[in-house]
Amino acid sequence: MLNMSNTATTTAQPRLRWTWDLNPALNEVDTVHLFALLVALAEPCTLGSAAKMAGMSYRSAWGLLRRCEEILGASLVVMARGRGTHLSEFGEALLQLDGDARIELVKIHAPWEQRLRQLLAPIKRNMPEQLRIAASHDLALADWVEHGRGINFELYWHGSEDALAGLGRDEYDMAGFHVPETWTPAQLTTWLTRWLHPRLHVCLPIMRRCQGLLVARGNPLHLNTFRDIVDTHAHMVNRQRGSGTRSLIDQLLLANGLRSDGVQGYAHEEFTHEAVAATVASGLADVGFGIQAAAARYDLDFVPLIQERYGFAMRSSTSTSEKGKQFLARLSGNTFRQRLIALPGYEPIPNAQPRAWSEFLAG
Repeated sequence: MLNMSNTATTTAQPRLRWTWDLNPALNEVDTVHLFALLVALAEPCTLGSAAKMAGMSYRSAWGLLRRCEEILGASLVVMARGRGTHLSEFGEALLQLDGDARIELVKIHAPWEQRLRQLLAPIKRNMPEQLRIAASHDLALADWVEHGRGINFELYWHGSEDALAGLGRDEYDMAGFHVPETWTPAQLTTWLTRWLHPRLHVCLPIMRRCQGLLVARGNPLHLNTFRDIVDTHAHMVNRQRGSGTRSLIDQLLLANGLRSDGVQGYAHEEFTHEAVAATVASGLADVGFGIQAAAARYDLDFVPLIQERYGFAMRSSTSTSEKGKQFLARLSGNTFRQRLIALPGYEPIPNAQPRAWSEFLAG
């Protein structure tokens, strides 16, 4: 089983579910995802954050909304530059209808759900524990997980710092994070000791990737640095607080003597590289900061600024456990390596093994 939710959750209780049959062109999964998005968008927010709450990628959410609007013949959401996304009048009415129906159905479902839980209880007690992984969002990792077979773990997308903090609190077994390759081992150690302990935790580097500016085709505003963004008053789409990319953006602004309040759109946050790229591609922002593969996926131009290393931190005991070794073996396998090679801006790290923090950036 793969749990693509964004925050740790307790084991879900088995229950009866129903969904609307809106149109033969929309299957059950589409409809479930659609209403999850509408619920998330009931409060004004970015489409990226709504997609995250619905357990979807930005690209999937964007495509589903556009397809549903075409099939249903009415707009479900309204998107405005710098103001996020909110439900249209039709979207609000559809969500209200769904909510009213569910209130009535709860009474009908309750006794049958209880009988189902009683039937499944003895089986669930014998199920093996899954590896709990929190990771900074990455396209290569997301694609591998989405199309993988026989991968048995729970994955939660968090920013690097939030993932490492969760690992330090033993909420997760592994934490995926990324740092600039220009960092020294001392810088990395100082950063990691905010959450982890060098005698308890090890790191596994798995890939290099390139981050930079994502701009429209032809780079019409000639944006090549953060200074250019400020000088031209270009509207930027940012990453969320707690993400490694947000920290990197802030570091680059500081290194160039720039203040965040001088960047238009600095408060406009998205939760994934895809969401940033899609926001630029849709014209809702002039520039974003993210990985090269996201720019290529949305037919954007890319201005490389920094190389970084992505990997996982874990307890030493996890790296030698059976479930830990199985997961690490899949990461070092040919399938994942080929996915990295096929994506622009990525490079696999060969023969990687769990190692001390001081060796994470070596080689």
